[in-house]
Amino acid sequence: MSTLAVHNPATGALLTTLPADDAASVAARAARARAAQPAWAATALAHRQECIARFREGVVRELEGLAQTMTRETGKPLQMSRNELNGLLGRLDFFLQEVAAAGATQTVLDDAGMQEQIQRVPLGVVANISAWNYPWFVGCNVIVPALLTGNAVLYKPSEYAAMTGLAITRLLHEAGVPPDVMACLVGAGEVGAALLAQPVDGVFFTGSVATGQRIAQAVGGRFIKLQLELGGKDPTYVCDDADPVTAAQSLADGAMYNTGQSCCSVERIYVHEKIHDAFVAAFVETVKGFKAGDPMSPDTYVGAITRAPQLDLLDAQVADAKAKGATLLAGGRRGTGPGNWFEPTVFSNVNHDMALMRDESFGPLIGIQKVADDDAAVTLMNDTRYGLTAGVYTPDEGRARRLLARVNAGSVYWNCCDRVSPRLPWSGVGDSGVGLTLSSDGIQTFTRPKAWHLRKP
Repeated sequence: MSTLAVHNPATGALLTTLPADDAASVAARAARARAAQPAWAATALAHRQECIARFREGVVRELEGLAQTMTRETGKPLQMSRNELNGLLGRLDFFLQEVAAAGATQTVLDDAGMQEQIQRVPLGVVANISAWNYPWFVGCNVIVPALLTGNAVLYKPSEYAAMTGLAITRLLHEAGVPPDVMACLVGAGEVGAALLAQPVDGVFFTGSVATGQRIAQAVGGRFIKLQLELGGKDPTYVCDDADPVTAAQSLADGAMYNTGQSCCSVERIYVHEKIHDAFVAAFVETVKGFKAGDPMSPDTYVGAITRAPQLDLLDAQVADAKAKGATLLAGGRRGTGPGNWFEPTVFSNVNHDMALMRDESFGPLIGIQKVADDDAAVTLMNDTRYGLTAGVYTPDEGRARRLLARVNAGSVYWNCCDRVSPRLPWSGVGDSGVGLTLSSDGIQTFTRPKAWHLRKP
């Protein structure tokens, strides 16, 4: 029997060994999902909503234990795990409130005995290959609207968040979702590959560009729904009229929250030369005040790096920046002791010849670059193959709107950062991927339109 070993990234200790799937079990589960999906789609929407409402109750009831599980297997600070679960409740409420309108049949013509309608029907069986950094957010962004709209879901959580994935699945089953309609596939890359080989109707993936490219190649000839959320190199510009201390405190949190392991973490900062020095001083002071340590401690802000290989990438970006003349202002090294640790790291005097300003860091590492004016900032913000989020700090809304209109990004922020709302679509351009989750559009993405031409006798 295949197994998956789960380790605590903060200590390296073995947490558990889970039974894992293989190609045969994945194929069997996919067949059962295909057989079960029509009956699930035929149930009343109200019944599906009741299941998700009971799932929400389960999350509330078990929130502390679920948070501790997530922290143990990902290294996320416990308070941030609690924040993720509490934030999930609002997303569930949004899906429950909006699914009826998003999935309603529209009559677009009713004239002279001829009626035209657009019906939203489920895709069928969808594959969800999910992420470890926000396993509840990212997983449920797909699972919940997919189930509400009548799909069956084959869910492969990241191998770095498999215990959380099993908890999500257990609570859904306890809430009334049939086991064959919602299946959790445990394992690493080979299980994901086996899932992609199944005759599914849609693939929804969150993760790296390299894996996204492999997925696109694997399913590219099958003409099924493909959605890829692939991260970013998210920039922010601090204008000369911004308060440097307020902006620095906000952006330090945006860069280092969840140990920098967020798709929308602030990854590069451009500051107008007039306030650059004041901003940098306040930013470094803020970062040095972040407490690193045991993720289970309630006052820990900086936790462990979930994936050990990421430490090598962070080391390489630090070495590259130093070699090319950047100024190291804080951190720059792995943490001591067992587990996967990296110090919150800040560089100034950076430029786009350096990897930390071009390639996704996905860790507590940030570069701050001085710019002469707005045009220079926009040029640098767009000098990337990514396009997930971007922000501007200024008291002038008009200035912010003009600047952000010129930036290629799926989400833009004025005087804020690292923020996601269930009411707004989450999407990107370029290597940040294709498709979207959240918002009413993110509900409809799990359906396809069926056109009805109805002539009355």
